[in-house]
Amino acid sequence: MTGLIFGGLFAFFTLIMIGLVRTFAQLPVKELKRRARQGDPLASALYRAASYGVSLQVLLWALVAISAALSFVLLSVSLEPWFAFFVIAFLIWLGFLWIPAGDLTGMGETIARKLSPVLAWLLNYLHPLLERIGNFLFRHRHFQVRTQLYEKDDLVELLEKQKGQPDNRIASADIAVVQHALTFGDKRVVDVLVPQRVVVRVSVDEPIGPKLMDDLYQSGYSRFPVYEGDITTIVGTLYLKDLVGRDRKGHVRDVMRGQVYYVHEDFTLQEALQAFLKTKHHLFIVVNSFEEFVGILTIEDILEQIIGKQIIDEFDTYDDMRAVAAKAAHHDHKERKKAKQTIEPAPETKQPKVTVEDITPDHANEKNAQK
Repeated sequence: MTGLIFGGLFAFFTLIMIGLVRTFAQLPVKELKRRARQGDPLASALYRAASYGVSLQVLLWALVAISAALSFVLLSVSLEPWFAFFVIAFLIWLGFLWIPAGDLTGMGETIARKLSPVLAWLLNYLHPLLERIGNFLFRHRHFQVRTQLYEKDDLVELLEKQKGQPDNRIASADIAVVQHALTFGDKRVVDVLVPQRVVVRVSVDEPIGPKLMDDLYQSGYSRFPVYEGDITTIVGTLYLKDLVGRDRKGHVRDVMRGQVYYVHEDFTLQEALQAFLKTKHHLFIVVNSFEEFVGILTIEDILEQIIGKQIIDEFDTYDDMRAVAAKAAHHDHKERKKAKQTIEPAPETKQPKVTVEDITPDHANEKNAQK
């Protein structure tokens, strides 16, 4: 009878060890370490044991084997050996089947938290030996780390799933930037250029004046190709900021910049970006294999493909510290005004007037004496 009782206890202990194996297998050590640094008490307790890595796995499996063997020996005293073996085998099979492997259960979390200090104490002494055993047993698995990511599309799909993960702590904007950066090299200039038929351009003979300024400002752009004669013959680039503060005399040819740079429509966006960085120019003329003008490409077109958002070119004066300071001051003013509108004062309520005498202990005693 005694053997049956202790055999049952060791069988129950075997189930607990199986639960620990399943629990620690689904606890990422990196996430535990991060949460422990942030002050999470549960993560701190679990990380003490999980930080030993393969040594913890070997120890837990050893405890499963030892407790199962002891349970078999003790049950064999009261039962037939074949029946005791069947009971232990069924118990282990039931433990792996019954204890969930996909999610961290509350019971598994509680047991792991209670036993982590004991496991950490054992591992502190047994770690060198257990690490050697683990490296020997798992030597073939050590070099075959499978991420299930084989192509770029797999990584893009993984990032898309990350957005909907309940415990996701990565901003959607950051994920979008990574997704667009991954697909950035697959796109060509022809996919993002501004077609030639809709390009806003200026003639070299256009007189400088209020009408030209207004037309260019209304277009929403800050850089314009300058043509001479035929509209497809580009001879320079006009920057809107070069017209600011200029006398209303002269023509576009007097203020335009004569550098013209070209990219082919079949270039990848990565090649186009390298061209922008090398020339430090912000607008390229796009040509085809017949050297025909088919459109333009700006640095904003490239950056929009990386960040996935449209860039509004409303401020292009970063070389003037007064303009930069004025823009920052305007932004601060808007933020203060917004904060002031958000925090409205509470409506005034009529409160009974309280004088110094009303809150003076002596005066209160006099009132009580009068009563």
